[in-house]
Amino acid sequence: MTDSWWKKAVVYQIYPRSFADSDGDGMGDLRGIVGHLDYLAELGVDVLWLSPIYPSPQDDNGYDISDYQNIEPLFGDLEVFDELLAGAHARGMKLIMDLVVNHSSDEHQWFAESRSSKDNPKRDWYWWRPARDGMEPGTPGAEPTNWGSVFGGPAWKYDEKTGEYYLHLFSTKQPDLNWENPEVRQAVYAMMRWWLDRGVDGFRMDVINMISKVIGEDGSLRDGRLSAGAAYADGSDSFIGGPRLHEFLQEMHREVFAGREGLLTVGETPGVTVEQARLHTDPERHEVDMVFQFDHVWVDRGPDPWLLMPLQLTNLKAIFGRWQAGLADLGWNSLYWNNHDQPRAVSRYGDDSKQYRVASAKMLGTVLHLHRGTPYIYQGEELGMTNYPFAGIEDFRDIEALGQYRQALDMEGRSPDEVLTVLRARGRDNARTPMQWDGSPHAGFTTGTPWLAVNPNHTEINAAAAQADADSVFHWYRKLIELRHTEPAVVDGDFTMLLPNDERLYAFTRRLGGTELLVIGNFTGEPVVADLDLDGDLILNNLPEAPVDATIAPWQAVVYRRSV
Repeated sequence: MTDSWWKKAVVYQIYPRSFADSDGDGMGDLRGIVGHLDYLAELGVDVLWLSPIYPSPQDDNGYDISDYQNIEPLFGDLEVFDELLAGAHARGMKLIMDLVVNHSSDEHQWFAESRSSKDNPKRDWYWWRPARDGMEPGTPGAEPTNWGSVFGGPAWKYDEKTGEYYLHLFSTKQPDLNWENPEVRQAVYAMMRWWLDRGVDGFRMDVINMISKVIGEDGSLRDGRLSAGAAYADGSDSFIGGPRLHEFLQEMHREVFAGREGLLTVGETPGVTVEQARLHTDPERHEVDMVFQFDHVWVDRGPDPWLLMPLQLTNLKAIFGRWQAGLADLGWNSLYWNNHDQPRAVSRYGDDSKQYRVASAKMLGTVLHLHRGTPYIYQGEELGMTNYPFAGIEDFRDIEALGQYRQALDMEGRSPDEVLTVLRARGRDNARTPMQWDGSPHAGFTTGTPWLAVNPNHTEINAAAAQADADSVFHWYRKLIELRHTEPAVVDGDFTMLLPNDERLYAFTRRLGGTELLVIGNFTGEPVVADLDLDGDLILNNLPEAPVDATIAPWQAVVYRRSV
């Protein structure tokens, strides 16, 4: 096995609470995943990535961890986890854990000690700061900085016991760990080694580029930019890609990963640039194998977060093209449309109507998987699962959606319709509705009442129907995975963007030695004549008929292989 085995791999993300419920309590669990390992093996994926399964108050669905070295009882225990890990390995699949160490839960023992007194040995394990000079602690505007939380409201919470504020870039129940403290870092590294010793194969690192903050000489944190109409400022200049980030990641590699083979490390890095990603993924720098960039999932967002922007395909191509070129000679790309934080791609960038859902889901998968990089599939993507038809705010469960809704209405003067329109299209709960296994009540996810409602279209869109239909999205994804495993040009070929100014067709080539793959996807519901030579062997076509006279049918995807 080479150190870069993951270049040929395909990763499948599991959101455990929504994947499969084995005991009828309405919540997915580890035993449910064990029961579907054969399904994942049939799909052909190489790596399973589990969203957090650690003990947690579940304020942010497990991304608020109260014990890093155990299993949340809702999901099972370490014995079942070991069974899951062994079952994945027996089927030739690796398993990576979600590493959430920018913050812990406020119910973690570390934080309980930290907040107990100003002179507690763990006080400096988190970011504690006094109120602004001259302001009454606990009053509006007295927060140490003007930063807003990702989930709405200020990024600081006043703690009456010690009269100071603690930083939480996310929920108030997710206090940020202070990575400036070497004791914090060593505790994290020890925990990571514990999981690797148990047999896990790596980590997906949650918002890992936020662990280093910009600190003044006096230990202060600075205010952020306040946009017109916003209740709180954007403080990301002080915590995205901070001054010690590379140092921390290199130290983590030395302390945790050095000398271990066959692992995968991927960093979630919102706001990362191509230049920063080259540094993170340069093998000689020993940081991470790849990063998740966000440019392509922010392409349909404008300066006003409560305004939906239509997809402009040329912008999407420019983004992907920039990343493909930027990491062509150094580092590696991750490739994804969907994850637990993004709406369903077929509803967002495709067409989820009955007429075109299957074709557009296949097209999106084809375009993505044929880029240079490691593809990530999010549960249900291989079925063409769609966004949920949310009626009102009462249908949402996500802390981000609920917090932003309150802030938008109460502090920014937005109307409910304005905010709900965006949440329906972009809300994270779209990705979190239960996995659709069959057409039975609750889609075969649970025999009880699901924690989040199942999409009503599960009677048509489900795994049982897809596995039985040779022309389904599921079997198309199997073909895409098989092509990656068998065609070296998919993994190692050069990337050349074609038709960069075309707003309808996405086209590119992958070339390795004497083999070239031509990939074309139609992002519209209209036939489009491609200004390209469609010669070679047609090895993938998501529609019954091949293109005639270079006419690409609505939502068609084709891949030609030719000798050059």
